[in-house]
Amino acid sequence: MKFSSGRPGPTDRKAPRLVARFVAISWRDLAVTFGPILLISAAAIYLAVRLIQPAPPSTLTISTGPEGSSFWNAAQKYKAILARNRITLNVLPSEGSLDNLKRLSDPNSKVDVAFVQDGIAPPSAINGLMSLGSVSYVPVAVFYHGPFVRRLSEFKGLRIAVGAEGSGTHELSLALLKANGIEPGGSTKLLPLSGDDAAQALIDGKVDAAFLTGDSAQPPTMGKLNRTPNVQFFDFTQSDAYTRRFPYLTAVTFPMGSFDLGRNLPAQDIHTVAPTTELVARDSLHPALSDLLIEAAREVHGRANILQRAGEFPAPLAHDFPISDDAARYYKSGKSFLYRTLPFWLASLADRLIVLLVPIIVVLIPGLRLVPSLYAWRVKSRIYRWYGTLIAIERESMGETSPKERKALIARLDAIEDAVNGLKMPLAYADQFYVLREHIGFVRSRLEHPLETAAEEPAAAHDASGDEPHDDSAAPPPPKPTQTA
Repeated sequence: MKFSSGRPGPTDRKAPRLVARFVAISWRDLAVTFGPILLISAAAIYLAVRLIQPAPPSTLTISTGPEGSSFWNAAQKYKAILARNRITLNVLPSEGSLDNLKRLSDPNSKVDVAFVQDGIAPPSAINGLMSLGSVSYVPVAVFYHGPFVRRLSEFKGLRIAVGAEGSGTHELSLALLKANGIEPGGSTKLLPLSGDDAAQALIDGKVDAAFLTGDSAQPPTMGKLNRTPNVQFFDFTQSDAYTRRFPYLTAVTFPMGSFDLGRNLPAQDIHTVAPTTELVARDSLHPALSDLLIEAAREVHGRANILQRAGEFPAPLAHDFPISDDAARYYKSGKSFLYRTLPFWLASLADRLIVLLVPIIVVLIPGLRLVPSLYAWRVKSRIYRWYGTLIAIERESMGETSPKERKALIARLDAIEDAVNGLKMPLAYADQFYVLREHIGFVRSRLEHPLETAAEEPAAAHDASGDEPHDDSAAPPPPKPTQTA
């Protein structure tokens, strides 16, 4: 079969000049191929950025207690520890646990974390707050004048120092006295004295009993009261019952001689109860800062003292506030690998970059593997889309057509050839381009020379069958007829 694309025809059309633009790479095709993959990857990365935690803030604010109190001093140590990791801790003094809780519950206070004594938070106050763990016991020390007292109910009708209003001592004292039938407004006079003021009032005889907790119940103060004549340390003989009644309380013991070994003060073990103080934060606290705060608490509160063993605090003891998921993870397995091996700021950056790599690995890499196939499909489709029209023209030419109809088909074929010659085609696909042009030439020869093409096709088909051509001149002459007598 012969193909012809430049043979002059009845339309006297000149052979088209080849104007196809061959390039090494079609940047437009690359852009169209890469575009959807890049858009999907960008969307995946955007979602990852929105879902992951942002970078931890460089500043935190903690609400503690009165200036000079044990928790205010502890916060100063926290500040030095966090400064090692380039985190600035602002320390705000307060009136005590109730004041700290109010600040945490107020979104406009800008307090991120605070020390809060268990047993003072109403159920409505814990919304949006979480615990990073308990950091210490807050033992209740009750000193009184007079003969031996076995139960708190025996203080009814006396003068009792119950701590300053707004303090954890005040709230806890009222709760314990209420459980023994003593409430404000009755015959018992409840005075808002705390710390040294309460101790001095007891020594001077201005009050009959004093509740001391936290900073007001420091060993020097209790030792001083223990050495005062006619002042006794109340022994919570019902401590187990109190811990059942108030789940946030723990039964603790001051061992004999714990205040003064030489004088053996106290002269016997003293049983008491103690709530714990929790490090409470808002639930928006960054996980990395949660780890830093627990580490600081371990360094500051983890030492042994009269009431606790080394390493006993901080501990994930859940009382008023739920333990945060980040704190629970830290207590179970410690810091993550990145934060153990890298500086804090670098580990934080690497942690977020790893999350960004997930959409790149899941979306972009498989998408890039499809790029060559998509690119080839797009380039080939530019060639293949003309074959449907070309086949339709050829089928019409095989039927009975008038010269006018044949001329219209040739015009359509010319339009196809002009469009094909103007294609921008990568060099790697030049062979397919030339094959298409040969096919256009074949259809053109069928249209312009239908009789020649029809004659050529059987000959070509005969040649393709493999039979030898028949030559009559080479055949033997027919035999002559024989004559009979």
